[in-house]
Amino acid sequence: MTARQYAEAVRTRSALVVGDVCLDRWCRYAPSASEPSRETGIPRTAVVATETTPGAGGTIANNLAALGVGRISVLGVAGDDGHGYELFAALERRGISAELMLREPEWTTFTYTKLINEDTDVEDLPRIDFIPRRQLPEAVEARFIARLKEAVAGFDVVFISDQAETGQSEVVTARVRETVAELAQRHPDRVFWADSRQRAREFRRVALKPNEQEAARAIRQISGSSYSGLLKHTEARCLIVTLGERGAMVVDSSGERFVESRHPRKPVDVCGAGDSFSAAAAMALALTGSPDEAARFGNLAAAITVMKPGTGTASGGELIALEASGR
Repeated sequence: MTARQYAEAVRTRSALVVGDVCLDRWCRYAPSASEPSRETGIPRTAVVATETTPGAGGTIANNLAALGVGRISVLGVAGDDGHGYELFAALERRGISAELMLREPEWTTFTYTKLINEDTDVEDLPRIDFIPRRQLPEAVEARFIARLKEAVAGFDVVFISDQAETGQSEVVTARVRETVAELAQRHPDRVFWADSRQRAREFRRVALKPNEQEAARAIRQISGSSYSGLLKHTEARCLIVTLGERGAMVVDSSGERFVESRHPRKPVDVCGAGDSFSAAAAMALALTGSPDEAARFGNLAAAITVMKPGTGTASGGELIALEASGR
């Protein structure tokens, strides 16, 4: 499939992003406006402009929108708070449906606040995160699972974004992972694509995309020694291990193959490259059924986004141009 054919085909497809859907707040501050507080004497950080974007699984949704995917929805848990309002507005601006989202009064909308120096255009102060410090309530988990079961049949691709690292505020719980495995078995014509920072070994029957470090951790955790062992342990449809600027390793029942990347020598910013890879690759898997084609399109998208500052995206037009350039 050519990039042009891909860009046309994704417009007829649908995707659901499930799990950690967060808010990114990009705050520009002016050092010259820093003044000590009258009450405490502590200098203020004077924020003069703020941009909000969907983060975590929302970044995958952003990339799907940039690629031109016909219909995109997200299923996550947000709080009944200001950051939740900002998250819903950011999704709406990008044409991403939030109608499946749960909004819970006792939950905190997971929010990353990044402070960027207006003079240098560099993020040079500690990030401020707003995080839930509790387990997902059982009643909320039950509503989340029920909504997932009802929604799956209406989408071609289901992404599971599992970014929680501490075991607290985990949306993709053990019960959610069990449900995903059951749904993947029940709907073999759909692509279920999982990206997990800490728990890759705990998913079953999905297309699994860890990076090199995450795959190595998962292999150690199962006392294994190879990618093929991790594939067998997870009963994965395929295992695609991203290797940064080198490309990706594809592992399935046919064996292991390396798919080379077109990464530039000096990337501008690698933030979000894994999410752009996932968005492009999973849609390619749905369109072609080929893990190798999935890795090829994922590599193309990542090569584009790493040349953009911040959490970039890749459009269908950019995929066409990069493929045509032969680089």
